[in-house]
Amino acid sequence: MIYHLTAFIAGFILDLFLGDPIGWPHPIRWIGSMIGSLSDSFLKRADRSLDIEAIPRRKRIMGVWLVVIVITVTAATSFLILHFAYTVYSFLGVIIESVMTYYCLAAKSLWVESMKVSTALEKEGLQAGRSAVSMIVGRDTAELTEKGVIKAAVETVAENTSDGVIAPMIYLAIGGPVLGLVYKAINTMDSMVGYKNDKYMDFGKAAAKLDDVVNYIPSRLSAILMIVSCLFLGHNYSAIDAFKIFRRDRYNHASPNSAQTESACAGALGLRLAGPASYFGKIVDKKYIGDSVRNIELADIKRANILMVATAALCELICVAIMVLIVL
Repeated sequence: MIYHLTAFIAGFILDLFLGDPIGWPHPIRWIGSMIGSLSDSFLKRADRSLDIEAIPRRKRIMGVWLVVIVITVTAATSFLILHFAYTVYSFLGVIIESVMTYYCLAAKSLWVESMKVSTALEKEGLQAGRSAVSMIVGRDTAELTEKGVIKAAVETVAENTSDGVIAPMIYLAIGGPVLGLVYKAINTMDSMVGYKNDKYMDFGKAAAKLDDVVNYIPSRLSAILMIVSCLFLGHNYSAIDAFKIFRRDRYNHASPNSAQTESACAGALGLRLAGPASYFGKIVDKKYIGDSVRNIELADIKRANILMVATAALCELICVAIMVLIVL
């Protein structure tokens, strides 16, 4: 437990300072490549069925196999690497576990990528801002106004506070890098095949449902931690309004989890987020989250990031405290 605690703290610190440097190897990208290769192979096999009516069922079955294989390979590989490292030398094990922990977290990279949107808007104008935000959102960005670009960046930070930071941190605290990387594998599968379109509607169903399950509790804990964090961040953040909007709007999304942190962030900053958006040329009528207490502004991207980091730090402190109590 001492080794696990040390690696847990070291991995968090590494993420805050290093982020995700361009060109560095990353296991999540390797997992993504595995998912892509398996998906292409399974979909081709399903589409070769002579019985057209059986194709949806075959895709659902193949989707289940995708989930089983990806989770098994990820868990087995990470366990064997850790086991070998600790067998060779305890200090080597701590180093490897720290690095694997670092790879599971994305606080710094979320900050960096979203702040690129802020910098682009401020220094190069709307078109540059649209281009920058297109790298971190799935919606169409070509017609977004400046406020639309800012809102998209804030929403991304708010939603990914759970998926990219708090949820993996919780799973790392419970089961170390093995469980942390399994969570990241599930989350990556959902982001790659969990779309409700003709290609992935059936094939990605298992991945999407599993992602909903593993994020159910972490997303709600993330929102609660976000609300509490507002108490330490000054007059730009309202814990009372964050809690009010969280209670009212936390289900204003097709996903049972995505609006949890987004509603808390909207309330904390006094903004109205979400609403209708264009995806692949089609307008999707999404519910609004939050109230327009004030107009959204460029500084809100940084404010959302500060809230994200404060939430992460609070979660880290709580997890470390629980681990210390267990050790004692």
